[in-house]
Order: sequence, then C-alpha cells, then structure tokens
Amino acid sequence: MNKDPFKEYIKETEPAKRDKGYAWHTAIGLQAVDGLKTSEYLVHTAVRNIEGEISFEEANALLQTYYEENPTRDASDRTEEADKVSARMAALLSECAFSFTPNEYISIHRKLFTGIYSHAGRIRDYNITKKEWVLDGATVLYGSATELRATLDYDFSEEKKFSYKNLTMDEIFHHLAVFVSRLWQTHVFGEGNTRTTAVFFIKYLRTLGFDVTNDTFAENAWYFRNSLVRANYNDLKNGVHETTEFLELFLRNLLLNENNPLHNRTLHISGTFKETGKPDIDMAKPDIEALKPDIEKSFQPKTASHILKLREAFPGQTVFGRADVMKVIDIKSSRASDLLKEMAEHRIIESVSGHGKGKYRFHHQES
Repeated sequence: MNKDPFKEYIKETEPAKRDKGYAWHTAIGLQAVDGLKTSEYLVHTAVRNIEGEISFEEANALLQTYYEENPTRDASDRTEEADKVSARMAALLSECAFSFTPNEYISIHRKLFTGIYSHAGRIRDYNITKKEWVLDGATVLYGSATELRATLDYDFSEEKKFSYKNLTMDEIFHHLAVFVSRLWQTHVFGEGNTRTTAVFFIKYLRTLGFDVTNDTFAENAWYFRNSLVRANYNDLKNGVHETTEFLELFLRNLLLNENNPLHNRTLHISGTFKETGKPDIDMAKPDIEALKPDIEKSFQPKTASHILKLREAFPGQTVFGRADVMKVIDIKSSRASDLLKEMAEHRIIESVSGHGKGKYRFHHQES
C-alpha cells in the first residue's frame, strides 16, 4: 500500500471523500505528538471508511474486535491506543456538531480516551511537569491542579467576549495563537492534552469560517506541540522569551495555505538550528576561508572537512552540542564525542555554561 494513502483523498473534488480523507490524515498524524504510530490495519480500515464501505461506528467496532482477538502483549506497545484514538478523532472531526464551552472540551477528551485512560474526561487533581526536547529538558509551568476549572472557565469566557471585527489577518492569527497556547498550557488532563486541544481548536476554527482541510496538522503535529511549548516558556537569564511566532507560522500554513518552512530544529531554545539570513552566511564565508589553512594543517583531511562544515553550520557565537554535530555531519555518537574532544584540545572550540551539559561554541578569536 502507498505509504500515505490519504493525500489523494484530500485532493478529491468529492466533498465527502475529501473531508473524511482530511479527518483520517489529521487524526493519524496527530498521534505523533505522543510518539505513537498506527497500524496497517487501521490504515486499511480508514480507507474503507473514506470509500463509503463502512461507517465510523463500524470502523470503531472493527478495531475493538481486532484488538480483542489480537491483544497487545508488550505493555510499552501503544499501537492499540493510537489506532482507537485515531478512529475516534476522525469521527469527531467529521461531525458538524460543536459548542464553544469548557464542557465540550472535556467531552472531547472523554470521547477520545474512554477505555484507554482511567481519567478520560476528568480534570487532573495533581500537578505535573514534562521534560521537553525543545527546552533542553526543562518543563513548561502547567496550570495548578487546584485552579484548573476556574482557569478553563476564565479562558473560555474571555475568548467568547473577544471581537475579531476590524482585525487584520496578522492580528487574528496572533490572537488565535495566544488563545490556543493558553488553553493548552492549562493542561487540564493527566494525558492527551495536545490531541484534545487540536481537535477542539480545529472545530472552533470552522465556526470562525476557516476551511481547515489541508495536511498541515497531519504532517506537522510535533511542530504544533513544540510551538505550544515555546509559547509558554521563559528563561530570561538566558535570553529565552515565550513567543507565538512559531505557532503563527503554523496557522498561516493551516488557514491560508502558505508554505512557511516548519522545522522543529528552529524552535530549540539553544538557537543552534536557527535559520540565519543571507548576511550572516556571507559574513561566515570569509571567516571559514581564513580558518581553513590552520585547520587543514592540524587535522587529518576528513576531520578538517568535518570541522569546516561545523564552522559553517554554527557561525559566530552559536552554541552547539554532540547531538547537533551528529545531525550536521551524520556521524555516530561516539565519533561526535571524539571530534568535540579533539577540537577542544586544539582550542578550536570552547565550553559554554548556562545551556546545559556538553555545549560548545567556536572560539571568539576565530569567529
């Protein structure tokens, strides 16, 4: 079977197939926010539903029977969760019914996760933290367990009173980004917050007149989650400020069919992967040329080539670590560690504090 059978359905001129194709594509793609993958059986079932062979209710019943007959033996295998939640999510996204209320938000969580989480549809009564890759292992400060319902009611009340009249599209996207990021930051539930928020937000956007039927969510679910994280995190001593800029780019692609690059690496708080403009690249070129003779004289040709490539990837005072080296040069962890050690011994790079363990930058005199 084609690796992604849903794209052609999204291009369909027949509304029913297009809308169901979008719903399934989005539902399956959104499982990535929790690192989950669906099965081939789920994909076959989805295609049957899109083609009109079976209803959503029948699709859910088939999945229930399938997993009763093929129970998961590995407790760490969450494919069943991914399949069942995808089917339920696709059904919800295909429904026209919606009300902009806290109860609707809670109801979506219950519908998605009943039989999967014991707390489905229940507001959490304990505080949580989550280590985030995009924050170098730090956590967002989520809503306090004692204030969750009051916070939820307040956010809905404020959004309901808000008027979008006479706003520019930029202003609309900024406001929507602030609203959904605050809703997500409350983290009302113990698990499943991002998937619940995504479904609710998509249905809300439709009430505002937006056509949300492209593949932005399906193909950029992890970016969506990371942009929510960045919209709710400050580390002022290290120059990190909460920002909705990434979320707004996502919304422009989703709602205006723009083609802004959505790369998770650009969201990382280290700034290591921040895509630089042309002036920065042009400034780095003579810098690299000046460095080249000394590098080639002191290192083996292959190592010298690696170092020059890193120098180009991390200009100026850009901070980087082992994982970054592995990505830029496509080498294994042990080789990246050896290369960093060798560069440090030759004083090509220097250790940097305040950005986590094992972070470096090129020496200022050589930058």
